[in-house]
Amino acid sequence: MPKSEREKMAAGEWYTCLDDELEALRVTARAAVHQHNTLPPAERGAIGPALRALMTAPTAIIEAPFHCAYGINIELGDQVFLNAGCTILDSAPVRIGARSQLGPNVQIYCAEHHKDAAKRTEAGLEIARPVTLGERVWIGGGAIILAGVTIGADAIVGAGSVVTRDVAAGATVVGNPARVIEAKDGR
Repeated sequence: MPKSEREKMAAGEWYTCLDDELEALRVTARAAVHQHNTLPPAERGAIGPALRALMTAPTAIIEAPFHCAYGINIELGDQVFLNAGCTILDSAPVRIGARSQLGPNVQIYCAEHHKDAAKRTEAGLEIARPVTLGERVWIGGGAIILAGVTIGADAIVGAGSVVTRDVAAGATVVGNPARVIEAKDGR
């Protein structure tokens, strides 16, 4: 039996994002995000109830507005904080370690689109790769984390940086593309 597009997406294979099952999952996520973003803070709490039901986030705080593609692929460790305007396009697993902090307007993208224009636009072909942030990571406002990136524990990503490669634990990176300006040992 052939794999569904959702199974292909989960396996890190090329899949069509125009699939009905995937669209239904995105519609569910949009409804949860809308509830989170429009509830008064006193009613919403740290995370809106419908959004909390989609993701693993036991003690995280997500400021509104927030956006995600599916929600079901997001795992937030204890005491993770996402500031206002964060976007996580979670077509693959996104794991953010405990006590990590994301500044305003941080964007995490898991999908890469096909280079062939017809396959990209007519078939909607893309491939998804996971993004992982270790514990106690600090991502400055407006930073962009691209598909397949792992950021080690205690690392710092400067505001506005575009992270295209893995970042070692304890390193500080800045720029577009992000480059190391300080390693864990202070060099």
